[in-house]
Amino acid sequence: MQSSSSLFPVALTSAERRGDLSEDVYRLKPGNSPDGTVELAVTRLGLADVQQTRGVPVVLLHGSFSNRRFWYSPEGIGLGAYLARQGFDVWIPEMRGHGLSRRNQDYARNCVADYVRYDLPAIAAFVGEQSGQVPHWIGHSLGGTTLAAALGGQYLAGPTVASAALFGCQVSRTYWPLKIPPVAWGGRFILKRFAQLSGARLKRGPEDEPVGLVLESMRWHGLFGRFGDAERDWWKGLADVAVPLLAVSAAGDRQDPDWACRKLFEQVGSEHRQYLCLGRRQGFAGDFGHVEMLVSKAAQAEVWPLVKRWLRDPLTPVTGAHPQVLATD
Repeated sequence: MQSSSSLFPVALTSAERRGDLSEDVYRLKPGNSPDGTVELAVTRLGLADVQQTRGVPVVLLHGSFSNRRFWYSPEGIGLGAYLARQGFDVWIPEMRGHGLSRRNQDYARNCVADYVRYDLPAIAAFVGEQSGQVPHWIGHSLGGTTLAAALGGQYLAGPTVASAALFGCQVSRTYWPLKIPPVAWGGRFILKRFAQLSGARLKRGPEDEPVGLVLESMRWHGLFGRFGDAERDWWKGLADVAVPLLAVSAAGDRQDPDWACRKLFEQVGSEHRQYLCLGRRQGFAGDFGHVEMLVSKAAQAEVWPLVKRWLRDPLTPVTGAHPQVLATD
């Protein structure tokens, strides 16, 4: 089969019409990482009857224990579908071993460092090639953390990022037991006996997560840990990020609390950045939760239009009917 890209082998595995939307699923084989078996599934959404006028590209990164269905349900509901109907060119990657992306040979060792060094740059190159434009990026939870790491590590920069939006994303919450070396050593010893953690068994989501990602997170939060890898300090690098940034927290989020999300936001050095907390005190109908901030009827009514407004003009404050949005220039 002829490749759909001049960059690396890419196969168009399906091209379907889903109601008023078109759904094209690509399988990327970048071959840029030590594990040559890595394949990444990327779904492209657009309006079925407007094939020749693709809009501005937007890349949506799912969180942990999740897949593309966080953004786009089989019934055609979700932020991804909403943005496609608003005329955006929507791209939804699934990380190694998630959803339609096959498990690679070294699946158990997969971690954020692999995502940011190899996978996101490959996705950015492919989306840029196919769309002919610089994409906007949106990440939720671990997807946002991965996006922040790629920006801080300069694996994604101005030529590949028009703007970045982080939803429910933080790396500052303290897990005190991990600061005690014997506890951390014991935890790593036990975890290394497993290849993955079950999202279904833990009631966290439909997907498993590789144990390598958990061990990496433990290093970040350990006694002398930092948000980065052996090569680069991602946290320090965030101060040099120049792309427009939107950071969004949820007042009812217990997993990634507002104060921690705000701390990450304040570390980013972008001249154009905005911070938004979704809660009653900020003028919203209720205190959103970690998932409900993007997947709920309330999000559909109150959050999705703000995302659309941000993508159309990241340099204008996303205040709308909620004047307590914090914007800095």
